[in-house]
Amino acid sequence: MTRPLLTQREAAAACGVSRSTIRRRREAGELPGSVEDPARGWMIPVDALLAAGFRLNAPAPPEQAAPAPAGPAAPSDGEGQDAAVLRAELARLNAEHALALAEARYGQKLAEAEAEHLRRELVARGEHIADLQRAVAALTPAPERPALTLPAVPGQAQADPAEEESGHRKRRWSGQT
Repeated sequence: MTRPLLTQREAAAACGVSRSTIRRRREAGELPGSVEDPARGWMIPVDALLAAGFRLNAPAPPEQAAPAPAGPAAPSDGEGQDAAVLRAELARLNAEHALALAEARYGQKLAEAEAEHLRRELVARGEHIADLQRAVAALTPAPERPALTLPAVPGQAQADPAEEESGHRKRRWSGQT
């Protein structure tokens, strides 16, 4: 399968560059296989354009492609149409891949933002739980103290809870004999 030949004008239009760029690259020998046609001018092989690093525009899908000209110049075996179909399919797949990649990156950024939000929320709730635990600890009596203490009555000696449990009252020295 041989690729078609394009004039310098067609090659420039297909590659999105000026005719002088194509001419300079041809004269520098970067487009091998170029031949001069007496009727049409310099003819550049598409393979040479691709090998030189030019990117050809993706053709329209086959349904929208212009009808092939009738007559001896039209490709009889459909190779040009096959290549156009393959280029269109490649362009479609590249676009789908780029879209899927962009969606994946966007999804990753959303997931990272949500994870950061949840981390902050977790820290805030952890601090709230620690505050609640400190409040509960402050309200809970220590095991060695009684849970409830009675207020002191003025003028009355307070009983020691250990003495009440043992049944023995100790005499307190009051300074009087």
